[in-house]
Amino acid sequence: MKDLFTIKRGKRLTVENRVKGNRPLITAGYENTGVAEFIGNNNQEIFPEDTITIDMFANTFYRNYSYSADDNILVLFDKEKIPSKAKNFIVGLINKVLSTKFSYGKQYRMGSFEETKIQLPIKNGKINFSFMEKFIAELEAEHIAELEAEHIAELEAYLVATGLKDHTLTVKEQQVLDDFENGKITFKEFTYESIFNKIVQGRRLTKNDQISGDIPFVMAGTTNTGVVNYISNPVASFPKNSITIDIFGNTFYRSYNFGAGDDTGVYWSDEKNYSKETMLFFAASMGKSLFGKFDFGKKLRSSQSLNFKMKLPFINKQPNYIIMETFISAIQKLVIKDVVLYADKKIATTKSVVEKEI
Repeated sequence: MKDLFTIKRGKRLTVENRVKGNRPLITAGYENTGVAEFIGNNNQEIFPEDTITIDMFANTFYRNYSYSADDNILVLFDKEKIPSKAKNFIVGLINKVLSTKFSYGKQYRMGSFEETKIQLPIKNGKINFSFMEKFIAELEAEHIAELEAEHIAELEAYLVATGLKDHTLTVKEQQVLDDFENGKITFKEFTYESIFNKIVQGRRLTKNDQISGDIPFVMAGTTNTGVVNYISNPVASFPKNSITIDIFGNTFYRSYNFGAGDDTGVYWSDEKNYSKETMLFFAASMGKSLFGKFDFGKKLRSSQSLNFKMKLPFINKQPNYIIMETFISAIQKLVIKDVVLYADKKIATTKSVVEKEI
């Protein structure tokens, strides 16, 4: 390999001396391609993209981004320009040659590099980089096609299972949308307490006390709809078909059982069997009623919200559940329509390609 590359070793940087930043730091290891964390240290050399790294265990990776590296990493630089896809081909060969040969007891260092030899495809007495590029390009295309076909199949199964495959509006759904748009549906304010007989604050559970499991644990925030972890702690368990509102007023419907921290209130009814569509309408109305009213300086607790009001369609002084369910059903169809049409198109294309290959 010394005919193809020159090498440079990274610089030692202990954990306690690392400064948080945006630059990948490469250390020895296979997991996450050796990226240990992201640093901002100015005294660490920044290696360019389009290079190859080999760690002390001989784990070899192509880097299409700039980075820093510790002293257990060798960085390979082209002596003469090598196409990027050909470098990926070479990485595969290096890993094949060096796999299982190095460990803590026998580490890959500069002397090891000097002795490493790989076999490359040749054409007319020269290294055939074109063949390597084409080979990698075909592998990438096949992989992308497989992933796309898999994702499309999953999407089609999901749409069928959830009943969203049919995106055609019914006469009633279209009528409700028209009535909303034309202001023909009347609204009335209802207190949270009149809708839900269960309004409960979650319980405090610090990150250090959380035990890994499969129960979604909800805290304040909008990222991932507030789900910060999956736990097994038997605390603050809440039923599916509930609504959560955190201390900032962020509101989400939950179609699954979950746990919640003390910065989150949970709203549900065990007396009335509200449909998913009705609960989604509640969540939207509640979120609108709270928007912009709470922040770090003014936090919301569920006990404060009993007499808060949301606007709902009504009939005979009661919420008009039929209108709400029909409206949400129509909105779901409108939202999913483009996704379904896209999926149908891609499924048809995939099937066509497969049939041609057969």
